Amino acid sequence: MNENRARWIWYPGDLELYHAMKQNFSRVERGFSWPAFWKSEGFRHRVAYKRDYQLEGETSFTVTVPPESSAFVRVNGEKRPVGQKIVCGPGAVSLTVHIGRIIGVPAAYIEGDVICSDEGWMVEDYCEPPVPAGSNRYFTEPDQQVDQWPMLEKAYEPVSVETVNGGALYTFETELTAALEVLPLGENTEPPLVYLGESRAEALDTARCYYFCRLDAQTGRCPRQALRYAYLPGVDPAAVRVRALHQYVDVPVRASFRSGDQELDRIFEVAAHTFSLCCDVFFLDGIKRDKWIWGGDAYQSLFVNRYLTGDREIEQRTLTALRGNDPVTTHINTIVDYSLLWILSMAEHYDTYGDRKYLDQMLPKMESLTELLLSQRDENGFLIGREKDWVFVDWADFDRDGPLCAEQMLLCAALGVMARFAPEDKAARYREIRDQLLQNIELRFWDEGRQAYIDSWTSGKRHVTRHANILAILFGLVSPERQRVLARSVLMDPAVPAITTPYFRFFELEALCRLGYLQEVLEGIKAYWGGMLKLGAVTFWEQYDPALPLEQQYAMYGDPFGKSLCHAWAASPIYLLARYFIGLRLDASAPEGYVLEPAEGFFRDLDCAFPVGDRVLKIRMRDGQVKTAVLE
Repeated sequence: MNENRARWIWYPGDLELYHAMKQNFSRVERGFSWPAFWKSEGFRHRVAYKRDYQLEGETSFTVTVPPESSAFVRVNGEKRPVGQKIVCGPGAVSLTVHIGRIIGVPAAYIEGDVICSDEGWMVEDYCEPPVPAGSNRYFTEPDQQVDQWPMLEKAYEPVSVETVNGGALYTFETELTAALEVLPLGENTEPPLVYLGESRAEALDTARCYYFCRLDAQTGRCPRQALRYAYLPGVDPAAVRVRALHQYVDVPVRASFRSGDQELDRIFEVAAHTFSLCCDVFFLDGIKRDKWIWGGDAYQSLFVNRYLTGDREIEQRTLTALRGNDPVTTHINTIVDYSLLWILSMAEHYDTYGDRKYLDQMLPKMESLTELLLSQRDENGFLIGREKDWVFVDWADFDRDGPLCAEQMLLCAALGVMARFAPEDKAARYREIRDQLLQNIELRFWDEGRQAYIDSWTSGKRHVTRHANILAILFGLVSPERQRVLARSVLMDPAVPAITTPYFRFFELEALCRLGYLQEVLEGIKAYWGGMLKLGAVTFWEQYDPALPLEQQYAMYGDPFGKSLCHAWAASPIYLLARYFIGLRLDASAPEGYVLEPAEGFFRDLDCAFPVGDRVLKIRMRDGQVKTAVLE
């Protein structure tokens, strides 16, 4: 921040919605653009910033607004232009900065010794009452453009180059989000095509490579994309210099992990790199495909983020962007369960950081989203999808006839959150609905013979999958005794279809940790994530099937290179190791912001560090005992 405390300000949420729109419109696939298919929330185009001062003497200030803004300033009712020094005082001064902007966020930067755009400004949109203006640590200088998020840049040289089929194939040490640069291009020559791949096979398959482009003739660069390999057909590697300019948002990793188990340490290291790449302006699902902001991916990212970066701002940007504005008419990403997970995300964020200001800002949107969900109940009180809604839960073979049990479990959990945070009159209603819903779930979905919850009661098939049973355990919707029953009859029963996606495997592994199956979880981490490492992975993938040979690992969704090889939810070992094996529970209500209860018998000598609020907790274990745990 500069010395006079000034920073760019905007209507809270508008900057997030603007950049979320840019992000969700950024997907490019084989030469064409693919904007996200859900409703795109807009930002306000006309706002007014307000502040009253009691000045002891004369002072001056200047108002800067973004390009192509229509704006003026009122000083005690008198109109003044922006961009020029304005002198006022002493005495009472009432200021209003009116801004309209069509192509971007109508932000303001106010600079002066006394009058400046700090935390004291309010903003209104001519509809709702004024609210505190939004700002963040990334936009503090007057010459910045709020339409462009500031990125850091690091140059990477290729670690190898080889001639393949008359062209040059470049390999980088790891996967990056980078602008590839090729210089010199030569005079009067058409810039070459570049094929970028997460895998060698993808970069060399010019017919099916996911991303290709022609280099810009002026800069010799292609736009920022995911890459580890770059193939330039018809290019002599001796004639050019190639490098990757990795461009990233400043979200520093604040965790470290050294256990003496080389495989486990490497899993943590690669998971950290994977997740860092997916920490952009928002949590992204992956850096190649889709590059969209998904509610389910974001929910899981919260758990990893708190133990890796501890950056609350990226969580708030993501949650704000996902929710959008009121009135709410569609579900987050069109997915009913993602709306439920968004409500649960708000509770997770609050419990970790204790940020009541942000919770109170978002509580009306939590309530309106809850009311949309409650408006979609059938005569039995069960949540159902509307036309164009997507009831997802997971890519699994559910019995989807009628209401889905897993969806009802999520609704119960979300209602529990609302009963915690809503005003008491509304909270009492949410508790009543939740209690009745739990009774109806027990009546309709519990199968006494199978000792499990079934997917659907309307079809008569009595089909059991793991999903609803896992959610019942995770969100404490059943007694500890019932949880142990579900562990035996579902989680440890090979006859119940296995979870096939890393997305829901996260929930299953956490449920197993809650129930004390830590050895099984550790073996699963080493088998699954360690298996990817054995195949040469430098980031962790969207999905991994140990039965497939390497050349078949890249296909997904019917696309030979459709699988993301750098996916945020694949970083979950960071959370599982920190939370359940090291036993670090982050809790803003605890005296120091955490509770440490290490699991016994897993680590003999351990040195690790994890963010706790604005500090870092350094843990040193020797001979299986914690020797030091110090907040710095």
